[in-house]
Amino acid sequence: MVKLSVIVPFYNVQSYAPDTLRSLRANAREDFEFLLIDDCSRDGTPEILERAEREVPGAVLIRHEQNGGLATARNTGLDAARGEYITFLDGDDWLAPGYYERLLAAIEELGVDFVRTDHVQCTARERKVFRVPVGRRGEVLRPRDAILPADRSTSVDYPMAWAGIYRRELLDRGLLHFTDGLRTAEDRPWIWRLHREAESFAAVSLLGIFYRRGVASSLTQIGDVRQLDFIKAFDQVLEETAKDPDSDRLLPKAVRTYCAVISHHLGSVERFEPAVARKLRSMSAAALRRMPQDILKDALDSMDVERSSRLRRLRRRPVAVPSGSGSAGAAA
Repeated sequence: MVKLSVIVPFYNVQSYAPDTLRSLRANAREDFEFLLIDDCSRDGTPEILERAEREVPGAVLIRHEQNGGLATARNTGLDAARGEYITFLDGDDWLAPGYYERLLAAIEELGVDFVRTDHVQCTARERKVFRVPVGRRGEVLRPRDAILPADRSTSVDYPMAWAGIYRRELLDRGLLHFTDGLRTAEDRPWIWRLHREAESFAAVSLLGIFYRRGVASSLTQIGDVRQLDFIKAFDQVLEETAKDPDSDRLLPKAVRTYCAVISHHLGSVERFEPAVARKLRSMSAAALRRMPQDILKDALDSMDVERSSRLRRLRRRPVAVPSGSGSAGAAA
């Protein structure tokens, strides 16, 4: 029986994949499987993965015939996973030796639906620890209680799927799949759904995931139109949260977070291609008008002057919504 399935998408990461695969080898166990998803790479990554399938215990190579993006690649892995527990890793990140064994021990000891962990962000030679924004460690908690308060960083603001481990029952309930086709912010609807619908979770002080920041091919570094998928992602968060029995309590957090992310992108608009920057402004203005206006007003009133002024100006501008801008009327 497979105890743990690790889903690892790869796309054009030939410079980093060897580190990732070496760290998987250092985490191998006879009841672990490593699902290596080649998302139609065009560099030397496929050859590296072919060799890894032969050399890394538990490695299984799955190829996409066309590039689908991270969300779709993860879904391919979820559909193939046989493990009692599931976790994720990105193809340019790496692990400390024996990390997965410690992570598995944590969720089995606590008996929760999922566990969230801290991680180390690596930018060139700099190392910085990022903590799960949950103060109580090693305790069984109710996931929906960790969504609030609206005006502070909470567990849904720490959405990285690889920073945790998940019981298979969540997959069987339909809570672990991602929205196919989302090219960025794919983990935002995912983490919100998990916290609304799972029964129990815990945060643990376990370091062992090393997240590589500043990779040139990463979408976080590329200012093209794929970045604008964050609007589709947050429209989905609002739409689904509006249907929740506690929507009156949870929507203010969702709206405020959406506003903060819009402001973040507008604050670095110069990294986008000019046509994409114009589309960002237009789609963001339309998104603000789709939000519940009373909740939006409260969110803007509670934000700092710089961000609230930026968003108020945007909301006042005339809007010509480009086609494919997301679901009109979501959570309105």
